[in-house]
Amino acid sequence: MSSSLNNKEEDPPTEHIFSVSELAFSLKKVVETTFSTLCVQGEVSGLHYHSSGHLYFSLKDPQAVLDAVFWKGAIRTKHLPLEEGMEIRCWAHLTTYPARSRYQIVVDHYTLAGQGALLKIIEERKQRLAREGLFSAQHKKALPFLPRQIGVITSPTGAVLRDILHRLMDRFPVPVVLWPVLVQGEGAAAQVAAAVRGFQTFPQQARPDVLIVARGGGSVEDLLPFNEEIVVRAVFESKIPVISAIGHETDTTLIDYVADVRAPTPTAAAELVVPVRRVLQSSLFTLFHQLGQALQRCSEGKQHRLRACTLPPAWRIMGLRSQELDRLTDRMMAQIRRILEQKRAMALPIFSRRLASWAPLLVHQQQIEQLDQRQKQAIRVFWEARQAVWSRAAELLEGASFQRLLERGFSLVQGAGGHLISSAIAARQEPALAIVFHDGICSVAPLKGNA
Repeated sequence: MSSSLNNKEEDPPTEHIFSVSELAFSLKKVVETTFSTLCVQGEVSGLHYHSSGHLYFSLKDPQAVLDAVFWKGAIRTKHLPLEEGMEIRCWAHLTTYPARSRYQIVVDHYTLAGQGALLKIIEERKQRLAREGLFSAQHKKALPFLPRQIGVITSPTGAVLRDILHRLMDRFPVPVVLWPVLVQGEGAAAQVAAAVRGFQTFPQQARPDVLIVARGGGSVEDLLPFNEEIVVRAVFESKIPVISAIGHETDTTLIDYVADVRAPTPTAAAELVVPVRRVLQSSLFTLFHQLGQALQRCSEGKQHRLRACTLPPAWRIMGLRSQELDRLTDRMMAQIRRILEQKRAMALPIFSRRLASWAPLLVHQQQIEQLDQRQKQAIRVFWEARQAVWSRAAELLEGASFQRLLERGFSLVQGAGGHLISSAIAARQEPALAIVFHDGICSVAPLKGNA
């Protein structure tokens, strides 16, 4: 019995016994006081936005993984949201999470780890938006030829606004509505997107016909707001045509792909949105001159067609017919004389031989000559009567001619193509009417409706 008691292992002596929570919070205090603010670089992994608004993720490299938390109060101040696989540089402090016996970093703020990482993010975002069709040419809207009003979204204090206004004044002055925004830094993307959407809410009469989103040149980080998805989607949803004029000619942002027109510089945007007034005035003068010549040619052509449609005077028509009638009358009379002469030539020898025995027939000869005279007289009377009928017909035709009808108060109505109009229904369908009077032509506009 005593032997078993002597072999029993005795507990090591302790000066103080810690509870689990005491030890955990002691370790937490040691860690937080030992490691102040740290700068840690790694790849974002396992992003999780909690319903509370906090962001949980991990930073990793090929050898290790470090848990991280980003409180919602700090998230609101960041203009670049975290994405999976993003290489970032965090300023944080190390702490522990006693409830799970883990250590983690609490991020105060972060930046991208180099320009290459930023360009990679922009390229991935560009490809994703392109797959959604935001950059498709079928969604592009045409710019107005001469806008009544132009909306400009830019900084009110930079040289960009002065350049745009100066170029517009030189080319063709039009009213400009400025929506002032930040063009770089935190909150710039949200302000630009709000400006684009804000112009859509203007009343129809006050709404600009075209928008210019502009800023000067800068680094990739300076132009970052114009690569944000919120700005790209606002421009895509705009019902007003948008011109992007971001940076210098070599600078390219995502808004350039979604805008309806991309200008290499803000000054070039002003040149794209309005024509040159002097050139436009010269072109209008040339067009007016050509229009006047075309109208003159059209009027002359219609007058020629009208004269072709007008009937000649009746005496001109009947004169040719009367001449033909005289010719036929002469031919007929000559034919009658030849027939009579032939008859006399045939009858004379017979009458001469039998004159002695046919003395009584002399009386008949005289009667024949009388009949011949009567026949000639009858023919003359007949043709004189026919000529009187033709003369009367000529007078009647002259009285019913087209020119006499116009002189008596009648008129001829023609359509825009020179064709005749015979009903009110047809007249109301014409854009313009021409009324022909005996002394000229008048152009009138038809009365529309049922009146």
